[in-house]
Amino acid sequence: MSHVEMEVVMILYGINPDQMIPTSQALRQKGKEARSIITFKDQGKFTPVTRDVNKMINKQNETRIPELHDLRRERMSVSPFTFYRGTALIMAHDLSQQAISGSQLIICGDAHINNFGLYASPERRLVFDLNDFDEAAPGPWEWDLKRLITSIILCGEELGLRDDQVKEIATKAAMHYRLGLRKVLELSSMKRYSVSIGEEDILDKVSSKSEESFKKVIKKAKKRDSEQVISKMTQEDSYGRRVFIENPPVLTHMEPGPAGSVEESFEAYKKTVRPDIEMLLSQHILTDLARRVVGVGSVGTRCFLLVLTCENSSHLVLQIKEASQSVVTAYNPIIGSPLQSWRTISDNGRRVCDYQQILQAYSDPFLGHFQSKGTDYYVRQFRDMKGSFEMNELNHDGFLQYVEGCALLLSRAHAQSPNANWVAGYMGKTDAFEQEIVKWCISYSRQVYRDYEVFVK
Repeated sequence: MSHVEMEVVMILYGINPDQMIPTSQALRQKGKEARSIITFKDQGKFTPVTRDVNKMINKQNETRIPELHDLRRERMSVSPFTFYRGTALIMAHDLSQQAISGSQLIICGDAHINNFGLYASPERRLVFDLNDFDEAAPGPWEWDLKRLITSIILCGEELGLRDDQVKEIATKAAMHYRLGLRKVLELSSMKRYSVSIGEEDILDKVSSKSEESFKKVIKKAKKRDSEQVISKMTQEDSYGRRVFIENPPVLTHMEPGPAGSVEESFEAYKKTVRPDIEMLLSQHILTDLARRVVGVGSVGTRCFLLVLTCENSSHLVLQIKEASQSVVTAYNPIIGSPLQSWRTISDNGRRVCDYQQILQAYSDPFLGHFQSKGTDYYVRQFRDMKGSFEMNELNHDGFLQYVEGCALLLSRAHAQSPNANWVAGYMGKTDAFEQEIVKWCISYSRQVYRDYEVFVK
C-alpha cells in the first residue's frame, strides 16, 4: 500500500494523518537538517555572560532559611567544583544565552556527576541511576549534557589529572552519551523503558584496577536502610519512642507548629502514593520529625526527616524536601514546546515526582508529594540502600568508567522523551559533535573558576 493510499484509508476511518506519531527515521532526518541552522561550531562557541554571581545567589537565599545561609556559603566555598554543584541557577541563566538546537526533552536540569548514585529498586535490586530531580523539567537537551561534561572537567582537574587526560575523559563521556542514545533508541519501546544499570552490570564493566573501589561503595550501600538510620541517628525518649539525636545545624528539632499540621500533611502525602504503599503507611504512626540539612545546592531549603513506627516496633524513615520552581523553567528560552503543554504541573512537588518517574528506570515506591502553607514538598525514603561514589577515591580508570556510566544513564533518561530520535539525528554518527561540546564545556569551566574567585572574595 502506498503512502497516499494509507492516508486515504486513515481518513476513511476518521484518523487525522497529521496527528500520527512521526517515525524515528523522520525525526532523525529533521534533527540532521537542524545542523545547518545551529551548527556544531555554534554549539562549541561559548558566548561570554554578564551577571552578578553574588547577587543571584543572595536573591535565591531570600526564600531559604536565614540561619543556614552561612552554611550554604561554607559548603560552596570548598572548591570550584562544590561551587559549581551549588549554582545550577547560574548555569541555567548562562545556558539560556548560548546556542541551542531547538529540540526539547524532559531533562534532569542538574545532571552533574554527583547527582548519580546507587539505590534500591522496588524489587530490592541495587541500581545505579540519576538521583536528583529538583530541577527536572522540559528543556533543551544540551543543557543536561553540558552540565554533565563541565562537571567532569572541574572534578577531573580537582583530582589532579592532566589537561589532556581531562579532555580525553570528557570527550569519551560525550561520545558515550551520543552512542548510548542511538543504542537505546534501537530497542523496543518496552525494553527502552525498562533498561537499567545494576550492581552486576557495574562490576562486569569496571577494570580490575577499579573493582575494589566500586565493591566498597556497593557493600556500604547495601547496609543502608531505615533500621541503620534508627540505630545511628535516634535514641529512645522517656516514653520509649525513637527520636532523632540533635546534631545542629545538620539535624535539629523545630518548634512545634499548629496542632495537627504535621499529621494533616502526612495524610495529604499518603493520598498521592500507590494504594499498596498507602496501606503499608497506615500501619505506622509518626513518632518524630526533625529538620535535616542536605547537599550543597539544597542547603537552606526546607528538608525534614520523619520516623515512622510500626506495631511490631520496626521503623521507616522518610525524607521530606521542599520543591521550588525548576531553574530550567525559569530560563527556558523556548516557549510553547510540545512537552511544556504535555502535562501542566503547577505543583512543584508533583513535578519532581512525575519527572523522576520518567527519567529513572526504577523509582522509589514511597515517592509522593503534598502542599503546606503555600510551599510544595515531595517525600521519599531516606537512605534506602543509597550510595554515592567518592571521586577522590577513584583512580584514573575508575573515574573514566564512572563518568562513562553517568553519560550512558543520561542518554537512557533522555531516550524516554518523544523527541529523542531528533536528538540522535542531530548529533550524527561521527565524533564532530562531542568535540565541539567539550570545547564549550572547557570554556565554561574557566567561567566557573572566575565566578568562584568572585564568590570567595
